[in-house]
This record gives sequence, structure tokens and C-alpha cells, in this order.
Amino acid sequence: MLIQSLEQKTRLALMTVFATIAGCTVICAVTVFYCAKLVTDEREQIYVIDGDIPFLAERAKQEANFVMEAKAHIQLFHQYFFNLPPDDDYIKWTVGKALYMADGTAMKQKQAMDENGFYSDIISSSAVCTIICDSINLDEHERKFKYYGTQIIKRRSRDVKRSIVTVGGIETVPRTQNNPHGLLVTNWRTLENKDLDY
Repeated sequence: MLIQSLEQKTRLALMTVFATIAGCTVICAVTVFYCAKLVTDEREQIYVIDGDIPFLAERAKQEANFVMEAKAHIQLFHQYFFNLPPDDDYIKWTVGKALYMADGTAMKQKQAMDENGFYSDIISSSAVCTIICDSINLDEHERKFKYYGTQIIKRRSRDVKRSIVTVGGIETVPRTQNNPHGLLVTNWRTLENKDLDY
């Protein structure tokens, strides 16, 4: 009788130990899961401090702002490519910045303009080229755009106003210092580049 009682007590003690270990394991696992989830949720939140008061700001994914980011990228690319003063070093710098934002089609157009003497003509005539974005039509689903702009070329003798229409595609790439929007202009070509008036 004593042996049976001792055996039952040992079995009860073992079951209690195993139940305690299993319960602690479950509690620890649930705690770790919720702590990891809490840390992940906190990392998604950004606080903006105004004076001494913190405000919670929402961090949006790139897809939510794709149209705005793409139009800003397209406009910035055209500004770098077409806003040119009569300074050879500055032209190389701005066109170089533009080439980071586009694929090889922009390099081909730059080489064609170089071969036609466009850049040397700007420097020799002390011309200042600026471009004004009139509008950008962007197809969000096909990721294609059409850029309408007006280029003004100011020379000492006369000013020329030109209409520029370009088309291309847009694709997502990793963000870098030289490409802050994380987008790339692809298959870029000029459809129209004609004088409007003098």
C-alpha cells in the first residue's frame, strides 16, 4: 500500500513539473511573440517633435505615393537634363545627375546632343537653357509617361522658346543618394522639340 502511494505521489509530482514547464514555455512563447510584434509596430511609427510636443506621423509605403513620387522624379530628371548654363563643369555635373535617374536611353540622347554640338554651342554663345514643366501625363498601371515642357534658350542676340514633348517608362529601383525617389526613367525619347517663337 505504501509503495503504491509513493508511486502515485511521484507520478503526480512529475505531471505537475511537466505541466509547469509546458505552461511556462507557452507563456514565454506568447510573451516573446507579442513583444516582437510590439517592437515591429513601434518601428513603423515616426514621431515628429514640435517644440516639446511629439506628434505621431504615419510612414507611407512608396506604392501609396507612386504617382506623386514618379511625377517629381520625371520633373527633376528633365530639370537636370535641360537646365543648362554656359558652364562646362556645371553641364557635366547636372547631366551626370540626370543620367543616374535614367537608363541608357538618356546617355544615347546626351551623346547625340554632344555630337551635334549642342553643349559647345551653349558655352560658346553664353546661352542659358531653362525648362518649365507644363504637364506630365502618367499611366500608373502601365508605368508610362508623357512629359510636356517649354524650354527657353536665352542668348545675347535673341531668346528662343521651344516646345518639348518626351515619353518613356518608369520603374522602381533601390533608393540612393543620387536617385532619392528610387525610380528609373526607361526607354526615354523625344517626340517633339520645335521652336514656338522668338
